[in-house]
Amino acid sequence: MECISVFDMLKIGVGPSSSHTLGPWRAAERWLKELKTNNKFDKVEKITIDLYGSLSLTGKGHATDYAVMLGLCGANPESIPTESIDIIIASIKNTHTLMLNNEFPLTFNPTTDIVFNKKFLPFHSNGIKFTATIEGRKTSSTFYSIGGGFVVKEERKNSKRNKEIFNNTFPYPVKLGTELLSYCKELNLPISSVVLENEKSIRDLETIDFELQRIWNTMLECMYIGCHTEGNLPGGLNVRRRAFDMHQNLKGEIAYELPQEWLISIRKTEVKFRQILKWVSCFALSVNEVNASLGRVVTAPTNGSAGVIPAVLMYYMVIENHEADFEHIKKFLLVAGEIGSIFKKGATISAAMGGCQAEIGVSSAMAAGALCELLGGTPEQVLVAAEIAMEHHLGMTCDPIGGLVQIPCIERNAMGAIKAINATELALDTDPNNVKVPLDKVVQTMWETAKDMNSKYKETSEGGLAVGVHMSDC
Repeated sequence: MECISVFDMLKIGVGPSSSHTLGPWRAAERWLKELKTNNKFDKVEKITIDLYGSLSLTGKGHATDYAVMLGLCGANPESIPTESIDIIIASIKNTHTLMLNNEFPLTFNPTTDIVFNKKFLPFHSNGIKFTATIEGRKTSSTFYSIGGGFVVKEERKNSKRNKEIFNNTFPYPVKLGTELLSYCKELNLPISSVVLENEKSIRDLETIDFELQRIWNTMLECMYIGCHTEGNLPGGLNVRRRAFDMHQNLKGEIAYELPQEWLISIRKTEVKFRQILKWVSCFALSVNEVNASLGRVVTAPTNGSAGVIPAVLMYYMVIENHEADFEHIKKFLLVAGEIGSIFKKGATISAAMGGCQAEIGVSSAMAAGALCELLGGTPEQVLVAAEIAMEHHLGMTCDPIGGLVQIPCIERNAMGAIKAINATELALDTDPNNVKVPLDKVVQTMWETAKDMNSKYKETSEGGLAVGVHMSDC
C-alpha cells in the first residue's frame, strides 16, 4: 500500500478538472523531466500528444488541451496567474509556436498536434501519450491521470518508493478504517492527531502548518472570488453564475474588502435557519463556478468536487463556532485528507473509473468525517459520518453535459455539502456499536459499484444527462 499524504489529497491547481486538467498538466511536466534526464530535451524537433478514453471524449470541455500546452510551456498550476491562461493559449494557436518548458520555441499546431482518440487504453480510461521527434526518430512515453491530479505510468516506477515510505516512515500506516481506529484507541488520540504524527514523519511541523494554511487561504480566496464574480460561465452552455446573486441576497449591508474581512463579517451576520442551507450552497457553488472558469481551486479530492470541503468548513466557522481558528482548520483538513486516502486506496477517486460517487461521494464523506471530529465526535463516530455520507452517494453517475464541469457538477457540490452536514448530525446521535455498515464495507461496495457501472456513465458524456439534454437545449 502506497504512502498518501494529506497534501496528496488536497492539492492546489487550476480548474476545471483534476483528472483532465491538473493530471495532464503534471504529466507534461514529468515528460519534460524525462527528456532532460535522458539528455533528449535539447534535441526535440517536434512533439505530438495523443489523448485516449475519457481524456479524449470530454477533454475539450475539461480543457485538457489547454492543460497539456500549459504544462509543456513550463507553467506551474499552483502559481500561474489565471488571467494569463487565455493569453498564452491564444498565442500558441495564433503563432503555431510553443515555448517548450519556457526555454526554446517549437513549431506546434494544437489542431493537428493534439489528437483526440476515442479508444480506451487497457490500463486506465485516462491515457495520454507524448511523442517527440528527435533526429528524425520518434520516442513516446505514456501516462495515466488516475484522478485527483495523481499521475502514474503503467510500470509504476514510483510505487516501490512510496510503499517503502508507507511501511518504513509512517509510524501509523493506514489502509482501512479499522486500522485507523485501532491506532486511535492504542494512542488515545483523535484521528487528526494520528494523521499529524504520520505527516510529521515526512516533513517538519512548520512546513505542515504553512502548507495547510496555504490550502485554506486558497479555498477562502476561491469562495470570495466566486461570491463576487457575476456573469455567465465559459464553454457554450451559458450557465449563469448563481453564487454572486445568492451572496448579494444573503450578506445584507455588511462592509469588507479582503477575504479574511469577508469571513469575519459573515460571522457577525445573524443567520436564520433557512439561510444556513443557502449559505452552504452559496459557498459550494462559488468554488465550482471558479473551477469551471479555469480558476484556482484545491482538489478535495478532485477539482470537480472541490466545493464540498470548503463549504462545510465555512459552515463550521460561520454557523457552529465563531471562535474557530487555524487549529480547527488544521484538524478538519487532516481528518478529511485521511478519509479521502482510505477511499483512494480501497476504491477510486476518479469519475472516469467510478462515476461521480468517486468524486462528490468521497468529498462528502471527507467533509462529514472532518466536521464530526470538530463537533466532538469520537473516532468511531467520525467514520460513521463518512460512511453515511458515501452510502447515500453510491451509484451516482458522471454525465456532464457537453463535457463541461458545469451541469450537473456545480449543483452536486452544494448537495454533497448539505449531505455531509446531515451525515454528521446523524453520526453524532449514533452509537457506533449499533452500526450495520462500517466504513470499510462501504468503500468496498463503492469500488464494486464502480466496476459494474457502464462506461457511458463514467465521465464520457455518452449517457445520462449528457445525452438527455443537449447543449442546444441550454
